[in-house]
Amino acid sequence: MVALGLDIGEVRIGIAVSDASGSVAMPLKVLPAQEVLAHARSFRMILEDHEPDVLVCGLPETLAGEEGPQAERVRVAAERIAAASGIPLEFCDERLSSREAKRILRAQGLTERAMRGKVDMVAASLFLQAWLDARRSV
Repeated sequence: MVALGLDIGEVRIGIAVSDASGSVAMPLKVLPAQEVLAHARSFRMILEDHEPDVLVCGLPETLAGEEGPQAERVRVAAERIAAASGIPLEFCDERLSSREAKRILRAQGLTERAMRGKVDMVAASLFLQAWLDARRSV
């Protein structure tokens, strides 16, 4: 089962993908949000190349575990992407994934400027991995 993780932001969408066995998530790419929402060729190529069985979108929750103020916007965008793709959709808590992604990239020696654009796909891989791990432990 191949899962495609989407970290949906207002400007960019970070994309991660799992291996065919659904064990390991890997950062893949960052695309402008408008390209993904419009189902542009760049996003369709990713879908064709990886043939995902499920889309896993990060849902911004508060530290208390409730849906954050951006959750409704993310839900609407995710449902639009899933409908256009014809791929089932699941949501995953993305709490603190961007902060952890920045920490990882900083540890690799990247500057704030060099991190721009990479954070989103690393964050997507972090919550996608958590989603994969949770499915295996059930």
